[in-house]
Amino acid sequence: MTGPGKPWILHIDLDQFLASVELRRRPELVGRPVIVGGSGDPTEPRKVVTCASYEARAFGVHAGMPLRVAARRCPDATFLPSDPAAYDEASDRVMGLLRDLGHPVEVWGWDEAYLGARVAGLGEAVDLARRIQQIVAAETGLSCSVGISDNKQRAKVATGFGKPAGIHVLTDENWMTTMGDRPVDALWGVGPKTAKKLAGIRTVADLAGTDAAVLTATFGPATGLWILLLAKGGGDETVSAQPWIPRSRSHVVTFPQDLTDRVAMDSAVDELARRTLTEVTDQQRIVTRVAVTVRTAAFFTRTKIRTLPSPTTDADLVVATAQELLGLFPLDRPVRLLGVRLELAMPEQPAPAVTVGG
Repeated sequence: MTGPGKPWILHIDLDQFLASVELRRRPELVGRPVIVGGSGDPTEPRKVVTCASYEARAFGVHAGMPLRVAARRCPDATFLPSDPAAYDEASDRVMGLLRDLGHPVEVWGWDEAYLGARVAGLGEAVDLARRIQQIVAAETGLSCSVGISDNKQRAKVATGFGKPAGIHVLTDENWMTTMGDRPVDALWGVGPKTAKKLAGIRTVADLAGTDAAVLTATFGPATGLWILLLAKGGGDETVSAQPWIPRSRSHVVTFPQDLTDRVAMDSAVDELARRTLTEVTDQQRIVTRVAVTVRTAAFFTRTKIRTLPSPTTDADLVVATAQELLGLFPLDRPVRLLGVRLELAMPEQPAPAVTVGG
């Protein structure tokens, strides 16, 4: 990475991402407890919470909790089905905005990424974080929190102090005063099993002051020294410089009035498939699988996927496959949303990384 100034790593984390995407479409639910998961039916067995709004979290609801348990804890919550196509689209938009800033961006999932920036000072890093928040909010209606440090692990921890919609900085200067009295599992990368093995070492400060020989005897040389480094505020100082290559392109449309006419549904899928394929061919990519998502007026959402006989950009084949997938759904109920996703062949290439620290 080139440029003047000190290198900083910014961890960008979209606040209550899945719930926020849903709230953009249902502003009347803003400020109310919202739980996303499964088909949106809290009585559905073996289904878990994918995301909960902050209002739902106040009742103890969290990701991974069975929907039935969430319903007992927060009976007044609105339950919504997961909509991966919409989350893909929202995430792609945000990550594209981050890349447009001209710094290396390493995506870690739907809702988080690291950005490596070499700027004149901490003040400029904070200004960049504010700019990121403003751009994301203006362009997508979503909010994000930003943690700033000189390594990924410390930046990730910093983000937790900034939530929601804030900015927090952790450096050598304030690391131990902020983290020293906290339990060891407050460190990103130290889970319950590791914390249990640490036995009498309770706080981050205790761990940072532990003899390396004690940790390497328990965890082995690599893991033991890594845990000690984390306790002292160290971590990975690299942000991938590999160009980001999308694995899919998609478009969804939520209709102002539910569709009941099959001809109108066919027409919508045709338009979505052709528009998505145009973007794919503009990027000189090739389609390997076609997916169609249908959401009914009752918010019942399903996606069907088909692998093409061979990678192609043939519009007739792609559209015909999308239409065939649409025909596999029982379209006897009004349709609220349709989506088409095209999964793409991935080119073979190495995965270089650059160090933004040192």
